[in-house]
Amino acid sequence: MEDLKRETAFLNAKKRVNKLKGFYNHLAIYIFVNALITGLKMIKQLKRDVSFETLISDIDISGVWLLWGFGLVIHGFTVFVLPKIIGVDWEERKIRAFMEAEENNKI
Repeated sequence: MEDLKRETAFLNAKKRVNKLKGFYNHLAIYIFVNALITGLKMIKQLKRDVSFETLISDIDISGVWLLWGFGLVIHGFTVFVLPKIIGVDWEERKIRAFMEAEENNKI
C-alpha cells in the first residue's frame, strides 16, 4: 500500500512538473517569436521612415503581443492559480467519485 502511495505521489509530481515545463516552454516561444516578428516589422517600417513612436503604437506589432499574452496569462492561471483554488488532487477526487458512481449503478 505504501508503494502505491509513493507511486501515486510520484506520478502527480511528474504531471505537475510537465505542466510547469509546458508553461515555461510557452513563455519562451512567446518571447522569441514575438521579438522576432516585432524586430522584422520594425526594420521594415523604419526603412519607410516611420517614427519609432508610431511603430510602438502600431496595433500590428502590439496586438500580437497582447492577444498571445492574454493566452499566456490564461495558461499561467491554469498552471499556478487554478490548482490552489480547486486543489491539486481535484482530478483524483473526481475519478474516485465517478468510479463510486459507476459501482453504485452496477449493483
